[in-house]
Amino acid sequence: MVKKKIKQPTPKGPSGMGMGGGNMMQQLRQLQEEMARTQDALGDEVVQVSVGGGVVQMTMTGHQHLQSVQIEPDILNPDDVEMLQDLVLAAVNEAIERSQKLASDRMGGLTGGLNVPGLSGLF
Repeated sequence: MVKKKIKQPTPKGPSGMGMGGGNMMQQLRQLQEEMARTQDALGDEVVQVSVGGGVVQMTMTGHQHLQSVQIEPDILNPDDVEMLQDLVLAAVNEAIERSQKLASDRMGGLTGGLNVPGLSGLF
């Protein structure tokens, strides 16, 4: 009688990955920690916006918190409130866009531009 040698399956970790999956999990944890540090640091970074030839200026953090609004007194005209409203609106929107781009640039650098599932919407 001839006995056949049966090949045993490769051991799997708890997540169904091969035994090398632990290293991948460690790398993902490190990436997650680095992303958290980068996200925190964005609170210390600011973008500055100027519209209307500098008559309205705003400063916003990388967390999209408006820090300051400066309006030149010369622009204040009770007969033309709409112009000031339009300038403020334009400045706020531009500050938000720049702040979001700053966050995207910083966070995207960590993932090498990869679209990592589950990470969208974090930055």
